[in-house]
Amino acid sequence: MTARTLKLATFNINGVRTRLAQLLQWLQRESPDIVCLQELKAEDAAFPLKAVNDAGYGALWRGQRAWNGVVILARDADPIESRRALPGDRNDDQGRYLEAAVHGLIVACLYLPNGNPRPGPKFDYKLRWFDRLIAHAHELIRSGHPVVLAGDFNVVPTDADIYDPRSWRKDALLQPESRERYARLLAQGWTDALHERHPDPPLFTFWDYFRQHWQRDAGLRIDHILLSPQLAPRLKDAGVDRWVRGLIKPSDHAPVWVTLRKPA
Repeated sequence: MTARTLKLATFNINGVRTRLAQLLQWLQRESPDIVCLQELKAEDAAFPLKAVNDAGYGALWRGQRAWNGVVILARDADPIESRRALPGDRNDDQGRYLEAAVHGLIVACLYLPNGNPRPGPKFDYKLRWFDRLIAHAHELIRSGHPVVLAGDFNVVPTDADIYDPRSWRKDALLQPESRERYARLLAQGWTDALHERHPDPPLFTFWDYFRQHWQRDAGLRIDHILLSPQLAPRLKDAGVDRWVRGLIKPSDHAPVWVTLRKPA
């Protein structure tokens, strides 16, 4: 944070215990003010709170053994929890959504279901979850607060957001139902910050571990930061910290970030 800007980032860490060193290195080098993490892959008790606190961050998290898990970090502050689950299904106990007030914003950290294989129950769950997100996002806009939706959405918005769509046509990330819901979400008034600043060519955020996707820059854009209409005018810049994907034993995602002007 500077006197005039606030930096927010989202990062699918793909296992916080496995990649704690990479996380701490990134926090030290880039100094984001707010961080949304996905795929914690650890129960609540296993979250490395001391290491995160020692790095200068307060933390709020919802873990889940071996799968999912979401975290909100705040530099020199403690996020104030407002929601611990996405509304709309009391029986959904997966750790995929966390919402908090931090540094003057409402921040929603989300890990949208992958949906593979399809057709099948996992894809059906993805679409139901997306519908619940759309409904709640509408209420967030109506609140009038500056809101950020940040995380791994597991959707490639258009064919321009992937190195080559041909071999991914059957994947849940590219299905018309997934893309239509993402477009419907944006139609509420949300601004896709990374696309707003880098429409052509797009910046990739994910490179599969297989078939040398990283080495060939065969990437996808599936991690997004969406800004509410109240917040979008404050967007200054956006980008991807690609260097994190090049570390030893990295996540298959790279952090996505935005800088926001502080209100006058």
